[in-house]
Amino acid sequence: MIEAIGFTILGFLLMELSGWFIHKYLMHGPLWMIHKTHHQPSNSFFELNDLFSLLFGSIAVVLILLGLENLDYRFWIGMGISLYGVLYFVLHDVLVHRRLKWFERPKNSFLLGIFRAHQAHHRTNKKDDAISFGLFIVPKEFFKKEEK
Repeated sequence: MIEAIGFTILGFLLMELSGWFIHKYLMHGPLWMIHKTHHQPSNSFFELNDLFSLLFGSIAVVLILLGLENLDYRFWIGMGISLYGVLYFVLHDVLVHRRLKWFERPKNSFLLGIFRAHQAHHRTNKKDDAISFGLFIVPKEFFKKEEK
């Protein structure tokens, strides 16, 4: 059981670290033509950028299926990636971008920091001017209390 928890956490952490790297160096680099749809106003529920979610989700499904018979490390890493995907959807698509209007602006300081960091990331619609590329890896400055 400890191994399962450890590999699930590993999958989650690998997703955040690789997600940060992919977002900064690939999405805001050679894959900008796909990712820029996320930085532009849209009237559609879906955007071309959603292909990245399908890619990451597919990796999780493949790992889960490969490890399903023995519930080995591949299964649990796939579960960690899936857990990350669920939290990504709730935090990024629902809470920050309000693609589904389930929640109001967060009041919790941790969620508010994530919210602020992502808003700062979207202050530009240019490939090279963005900051804060992670979902959970967020610069400390975004967690400071707002002055009233």
